Amino acid sequence: MTDSTSRLLGERVSQLRQLQSMTLEQLAAASGVSRSMLSQIERGKANPTLAVTQRIAQTFGISIGELVDDPNASASIDVVRGDDPGTVFRADSECELRTLSPLQLEKNIEFYVITLQPGAELASAAHFEGTREMFSVSQGSAIVGTGNSEVVLQTGDTAHYRADIPHVIRCRGPEALKGFLVVSYR
Repeated sequence: MTDSTSRLLGERVSQLRQLQSMTLEQLAAASGVSRSMLSQIERGKANPTLAVTQRIAQTFGISIGELVDDPNASASIDVVRGDDPGTVFRADSECELRTLSPLQLEKNIEFYVITLQPGAELASAAHFEGTREMFSVSQGSAIVGTGNSEVVLQTGDTAHYRADIPHVIRCRGPEALKGFLVVSYR
C-alpha cells in the first residue's frame, strides 16, 4: 500500500470504530486482529494483509471496497435511469418488476417498482433466513400473502412481512396494481 492508501485506511478504520463507539480492544476482540496491529493501521504505520483488511471490514458489516474507498474520490450520487433496460427483471403481459437499486452495489436492501395487471401475481419462493419485505401500494388494490396469512391492501397501504417463506403479491380488482417493494436481507 502507498502511504496515502495506508493513511486513508487508517482514517476510515478509526472513523468507523468511533462511529460505533468501539474501543481498540473491542474492535480487536470482534475482528480477531490484535490491538497493536489495529493501532498501527489507524496511525497509517501498517500495511495489513488482505485477510486482516477483510476481517476488519466484516466487523463493520461492509465490503473491503467500502473500507478502502475514499468517499470523496468518487461521485456521491448513483443514478438508476428509468429507461435502462438492464434494471428490468421481468416484463411480460402480466408483470413488470424493475429495480430502483444501483446494480453494482453490494447491498442488504433492494428497492423495486412493481406493476401487476388485473388477476396477475408475483409469487416468490423463500429467500434467505431472516429476509423481510415491505410492499407499499401506490395505485390499485393488492392481496399480500406469506405463509398462512393474507391481507388486502388499498392505495397508500403498506405491509411488512416475512420473505424467508413462500410469499405472493396479487393484483386485486379491475385496475393495474402499482407499488414499491423493499427487500431487506439480514
